[in-house]
Amino acid sequence: METERIALSQRERDRLKVLHDVGEGHLTQVEAAQRLKVSDRQVRRLLIRMGDSGDRALVHGLRGRASNRKLALAFEQKIMGRVRQRYADFGPTLAAEHLAKEDLLVSRETLRKWMVKAVLWRPRRQRVKKVHVWRERRASFGELVMQDSSPFRWFEERGPACQLIALIDDATSRVWARFVEHDTTEENLRTLGGWLQRYGRPMAHYTDKNSIFRNAGPAALGEQLQGEAARSQFGRALKELGIEWIAAHSPQAKGRIERLFETLQDRLVKEMRLAGIDTMEAGNYFLERHFLPEWEQRFTVAPRHPRNAHRRLGREQRLEEILSVRVARKVAEDHTVSWEGNRWGVPRAEVCAGLRGAQVEIERRLDGTHWLRFRGRYLRLRHCSEPAPHAASPSGLRPTGLAANPLSRKNKSAPPNHPWRTFQYGRKPDISTLR
Repeated sequence: METERIALSQRERDRLKVLHDVGEGHLTQVEAAQRLKVSDRQVRRLLIRMGDSGDRALVHGLRGRASNRKLALAFEQKIMGRVRQRYADFGPTLAAEHLAKEDLLVSRETLRKWMVKAVLWRPRRQRVKKVHVWRERRASFGELVMQDSSPFRWFEERGPACQLIALIDDATSRVWARFVEHDTTEENLRTLGGWLQRYGRPMAHYTDKNSIFRNAGPAALGEQLQGEAARSQFGRALKELGIEWIAAHSPQAKGRIERLFETLQDRLVKEMRLAGIDTMEAGNYFLERHFLPEWEQRFTVAPRHPRNAHRRLGREQRLEEILSVRVARKVAEDHTVSWEGNRWGVPRAEVCAGLRGAQVEIERRLDGTHWLRFRGRYLRLRHCSEPAPHAASPSGLRPTGLAANPLSRKNKSAPPNHPWRTFQYGRKPDISTLR
């Protein structure tokens, strides 16, 4: 007769050895109970069960049997058919959420097992990561706001490639974001303006060391005389708003917003695919009206302190002036200034005393208008299609310099008998040839 084979785990084999020692009289029931960490009454039950069934008594009675709570095979096939049809590249958590909206209720862990079995989901390997010191969240909403951008195929192949500029609060994980075509200073200022209009001025702003946020070159002469470091346009705006700028020294230092982009590149992309969004305008509308409100309900956390650390915008802090790009220029004699290959002129009605030759600032605002900042005043600028000729100067003054001389050095050449053409070292020039 063939010997029966029983599959036992290591724990069950250890328990069987202790019970055999009790049966052989090497251990008492009390000592066995202490080793097995059960009561002596349970030891007697196991000994009685072993007398009836042998070593099989230690195997659980439900081993090898299907669970009474197992879902029906037909339901599993229905779920997996829907997943293959619409959610094949979704993660188990996100797929379970969308299946629930279709009244197909299944837990994410059950769906994860089914998707792994169907080779629709690959379990993630536990990678050994470099350990970084964990930083506690800030205590209040508005103490620290992080900002960054992420280039990605947000609309997949349906729409253009673009960037997502996002801000996230460190204490609550509240998010504000916008799709933009390029990651420029103006677009970052515009996204910051959206946060300021909704919540106010945070205490500190946390970014990386991109040139948009930090000027790597030397400071201007005026800043050097005042003992200030070089600032970018974004840094200058933060200073005028009274917001502290903090630079991250590594990607891990701004891990909260890095993890935000990792989540958005999965969830947001698939949500927009289901909604059929293929333009940046529709994407921004979807973000503001649908995705971000749902994010706030599900993923924001309550801060440790309920007070809001944001500060209100003062009357003197006009965002259209602060969130702009400014450059220093000198006004020409014809009341024009040059910037980026274009010439801008002040209308005659707004010309004031002392403007000609003055050091001013050109301010390009986010709405596309250009203004001249002179002694605390703002003068309109209009684009000059062609550079104004020097002879037709609106000031009425006669031009001076080489451009005013028809025989300027550029157009005049020396005659053949000029001394510098005939001069020879060691000999005096023949002056009679010049008469």
